[in-house]
Amino acid sequence: MQDNWPSVLFAMAGGVVLSIGNLSTQYSLALVGLSVTEVITSSIIVVIGTTMNYFLDDKINRADILFPGVGCFLIAVCLGSFVHASNTADNKEKLKSLSTEATGFSMDKETLTNDVRESDVENGSGSAEKARAGTAGFLIELENRRSIKVFGKSTIIGLAIAFFAGICFSLFSPAFNLATNDQWHTLKKGVPHLSVYTAFFYFSVSCFVVGIILNIIFLYHPILNLPKSSLKAYLSDWNGRGWAFLAGFLCGFGNGLQFIGGEAAGYAAADAVQALPLVSTFWGILIFGEYRRSSRKTYILLVSMLFMFVVAVGLLMASSGHRK
Repeated sequence: MQDNWPSVLFAMAGGVVLSIGNLSTQYSLALVGLSVTEVITSSIIVVIGTTMNYFLDDKINRADILFPGVGCFLIAVCLGSFVHASNTADNKEKLKSLSTEATGFSMDKETLTNDVRESDVENGSGSAEKARAGTAGFLIELENRRSIKVFGKSTIIGLAIAFFAGICFSLFSPAFNLATNDQWHTLKKGVPHLSVYTAFFYFSVSCFVVGIILNIIFLYHPILNLPKSSLKAYLSDWNGRGWAFLAGFLCGFGNGLQFIGGEAAGYAAADAVQALPLVSTFWGILIFGEYRRSSRKTYILLVSMLFMFVVAVGLLMASSGHRK
């Protein structure tokens, strides 16, 4: 037994903010989409978390390469917001062009929102596969299937949640860095630092416990006008639960590898894992039908956003150093 509780608490604090960020991301995904959420959260992680890790790691990364990469991530954040605004405007135009007589839906925003909310949460009328991706019919059928309704909600809410999630995510890596390297000298003399694996254990336990507590709270006290549920209903409904378990395992493996890489090459360079928006954007387009049949303006902004991400990730990887 070692008197290493300060490091343990840093590791657990990292797990807490990761759990809060993960939950916030679920709401942001529903409100502003996969691609924009990933871009905003990842960019904030790099801007705040990478800068903190650079100074915590005694500047082992090359600043002349690292900070231009951080600047590229900042540009990507701005472009991500523009992409979402442009795509939202495109969707409004699609809905306006849809014939009320042909669909049975009213194009008045409030009426459409009320009609959608009355549909069954789990088995909404219509299937998103019946309409071509990117069409107005697709948007309405998708809305019917959502548990979190988008029509009638301000995009500012979704963007604000994404920014909050990004701030939470930006803190877990520096907290883990402090847990394993004790840059603030909180441990007594002679007490060894936590290994990456020991710190990751405490990190994961706190993330798990906080996740359970938050989910139970939101089951009984939901936000965004969601219906109330119960723990019994949650345990009896396994629809889609396999995907949730898979996402959790992938998140755990990804975090573990990020921490191992950070210990070897510096946590600032390890933030290059924020290349995930490059992957998630392709998922969003190919699988979930995001940005289909959008305007040329939206596509130009989307390509520009992804280009800035490629440049930023390349610069972060090139800035890696070696821990003494």
